[in-house]
Amino acid sequence: MALNRDPHVLVVGGSDSSGGAGIARDIETISSIGLRSCVAVTAVTVQTHQSVTAVHHIQPSLVADQMRAALRANRVSAIKIGMLSTGRVIAAVATVLHENPRIPAVLDPVLASSSGRQLLEPGAIGVLKRDLMPLCRLVTPNLVELAVLTGSDLALDDDDALRQGRRLLADGPQALLIKGGHAEGPRSTDMLLSRDREPVRFDMPRLAGSMRGTGCMLASAIAAHLAGSKPLEDSVCEGKRFVFEKLLRCIEREPGSGA
Repeated sequence: MALNRDPHVLVVGGSDSSGGAGIARDIETISSIGLRSCVAVTAVTVQTHQSVTAVHHIQPSLVADQMRAALRANRVSAIKIGMLSTGRVIAAVATVLHENPRIPAVLDPVLASSSGRQLLEPGAIGVLKRDLMPLCRLVTPNLVELAVLTGSDLALDDDDALRQGRRLLADGPQALLIKGGHAEGPRSTDMLLSRDREPVRFDMPRLAGSMRGTGCMLASAIAAHLAGSKPLEDSVCEGKRFVFEKLLRCIEREPGSGA
């Protein structure tokens, strides 16, 4: 089929039965940007928009086999990684990335659901930092994830977040995008950190609303733009704009918004 020669983003992550996050949100985002997706499922979750009631892990060898099959079947130009759930799954994904070093990977380090359910076993954080992050073109933690990954308290300001980010960057990621959605103030600022470069800030008005799956959406949008051969900084800028516009439309559709 000719379609398999189109640029694809390989999505590696968990399913969400509500459709609000996970692979469903990833595919929706990548399709909106005009690219095709292929998938490797790491876990099957039972969840609504309010809570996660069950998580079923996929065998690590099956995760790796799915990735390799997707890579054989399609022209994969970027990889987006989300929920990994266990250290053995992380190691399996890292093995496949080692086999495909030229394909840029974007890691959204999913540690917990928005409702608070743990989605990565605590003992796997060390494996994530040691074995997977150094293989990724970009890692996209929010402030809560950044604090957990660095063993720190939640950052109180940009300077605090930058200190934590530089500490995590020293553990191996090629670049780090610190998401400011959990901060306060009228502006939502994300910070891109790379070695030997000054931080680059991406600033948007903070919207008075929320939406599940924005972390999935942002990492997927960045991966889609990387797959289209955009530079990293441009891909982050386009990804942040995509999420802002999606959230703005969602808020405008809410009852009582006046839209």
